[in-house]
Amino acid sequence: MSLPLDGMSAIVTGAGRGLGRAEALELAGLGASVVVNDYGQPGRDGSGEASATPAEEVAEEIRAAGGRAVAHVGDVSDHQQAGALVQLAVDTYGKLDVLVNNAGILRDRMIFSMTEDEWDSVIRVHLRGHFNTTHFAATHWRARAKKSGGPVHGRIINTSSEAFLAGSAGQPNYAAAKGGIVGLTTSTALALARYGVTANAICPRARTRMTEDVFAGFEVPGDGRLDALAPEHVAPLVGYLASPAAAKVNGQLLVVHGGMVAIVERPRVAAKFDSAKETFTFDELDELISPYYEDRPPNETFAAAEVLGLTRG
Repeated sequence: MSLPLDGMSAIVTGAGRGLGRAEALELAGLGASVVVNDYGQPGRDGSGEASATPAEEVAEEIRAAGGRAVAHVGDVSDHQQAGALVQLAVDTYGKLDVLVNNAGILRDRMIFSMTEDEWDSVIRVHLRGHFNTTHFAATHWRARAKKSGGPVHGRIINTSSEAFLAGSAGQPNYAAAKGGIVGLTTSTALALARYGVTANAICPRARTRMTEDVFAGFEVPGDGRLDALAPEHVAPLVGYLASPAAAKVNGQLLVVHGGMVAIVERPRVAAKFDSAKETFTFDELDELISPYYEDRPPNETFAAAEVLGLTRG
């Protein structure tokens, strides 16, 4: 019996642990040959020496289950290393079909305490890392499409966060990077659609070493039931988005956790005011806009996130 991703190859970044590991195993289980990328640093803030162990262990887990996998130890925030990662997939499997961007670090701090390096490092790994791999994958798909004279199968699944949707007071760098990833995703989706390539972003909620503080109060079930915050709840959506079945899903943002998937609409206009004359005066703006917010609770801008029951993740 054929599997949805038979004959395809995939890259999963940050796949040595947590979400990336679950996603790599899911794609392999659906038939894909996988390049397991992880820089292997032990600290969730990107500290410590790089190690091949996390990526190698996941690749071996896939091979032990009968799948195909190779490990790549590289920093996706480095442009050349990201290029080498995509080239490894092409050299090993003949082509690249799926790119899952998941690698990231945390350096949490309130905006008034955050250092320049804490800002830059998180933006670099998350947002620049997503750009780097996407750039080389897009170049590969565009060249293939031009050579074949028709569309190719290309899928990009990027990892955003609810920190971008609903705010996260102690994570201005992380929230900004995750918001930037959504912008990168929608731009990429428009640019590559003509080649048969789709780009979508997910906001996963899962218990990993990056979110251990966020979900510290949510206990793991002790009766054998799957943890509602297990990464295994997220992985099937990634597998679906990577497949031919999701050909019409493009430029979308999806929230996923605990057996739930929510498709997030683009922002809508909540209110509109027109000037009485050629342009607004200060007093006119005060008369129009101030009453609108007078009786509204703080952060009502994010009502859509509240309706979904979304929190920082």
